Amino acid sequence: MTHAIRIHATGGPDVLKWEQVPTPQPGPHDALIRHEAVGLNFIDVYFRTGLYKAPLPATIGMEGAGVVLAVGEAVTNVAPGDRVAYAGGPLGAYATERLIPADRLVKLPESISFQTAAAAMLQGITAHFLLHRTFKVQKGQTILVHAAAGGVGLIMCQWAAHLGANVIGVVSTAEKAELAHANGAAHTIIGHANLAAEVKRITGGAMVPVVYDGVGKDTFNASLDCLAPLGLMVSFGNASGPVPPVDLLTLGAKGSLYLTRPGFATYTANPADLEASAQSLFEAIGSGAVKVQVNQTFKLAEAAAAHAALEARQTTGSTVLIP
Repeated sequence: MTHAIRIHATGGPDVLKWEQVPTPQPGPHDALIRHEAVGLNFIDVYFRTGLYKAPLPATIGMEGAGVVLAVGEAVTNVAPGDRVAYAGGPLGAYATERLIPADRLVKLPESISFQTAAAAMLQGITAHFLLHRTFKVQKGQTILVHAAAGGVGLIMCQWAAHLGANVIGVVSTAEKAELAHANGAAHTIIGHANLAAEVKRITGGAMVPVVYDGVGKDTFNASLDCLAPLGLMVSFGNASGPVPPVDLLTLGAKGSLYLTRPGFATYTANPADLEASAQSLFEAIGSGAVKVQVNQTFKLAEAAAAHAALEARQTTGSTVLIP
């Protein structure tokens, strides 16, 4: 038997239940892994609340790192004893042991700890495709990153600064502004009430070619006003709630803007793309260009407390759950 956090109904953190479940056995293309660390991400909240749908009862969680215990007969890319990490699903990370399709696993270098991997895989690979593929950030560009002191935000600030970009980080408190600045944000803005005016001041009126917005409803309209003509609005999260329907005429009126909603699953659907992104992330961590900050840890059994802290914006950097 193993243990897992399961939900039998959607709702608040209290629906997360620590339960004993049977140890699964791998099918031909599966690997059974023992988790050493599990990542906490806002997408877990979306599944818990029902914003994103999953058949119930469900074990949520999209990211983890651990050791392979057994593999199916058709698996060739990993073997028992390998240190591995994964992100992006399928659901099931909130467990001491789990099955996962083996082609979703990447081998973990000895130089990277399980906690770092569990904190970095989903957020780091997201940062990679946002900065290198959704919009290819170039040296000298000024970009805007919301929630700059969060898990994805801190990685994006560091990585974009390493690429030579000037990062404007939007945060909610003075303490988070200091953290974002220490991690590569050349400028910080607290709150979004006067966002466009502040961006105009910082850029001398030029505005920015891209906005990365993982907050959603509360910041979407203000973000559009920060874009230069032909700029790209990258809406990649819903921390404040889903963005309402968008009038396409608004995009035209504000400067023939582009809008995209990138998804992790699409950018990593091809195992080769997943492997390439992971290796780029590991190299960035290994070189020191990206430093992953695990600023909070909770026991996996106490996932409800971790969710409450995340939703209350009491966390910075990354949070890891320890089985």
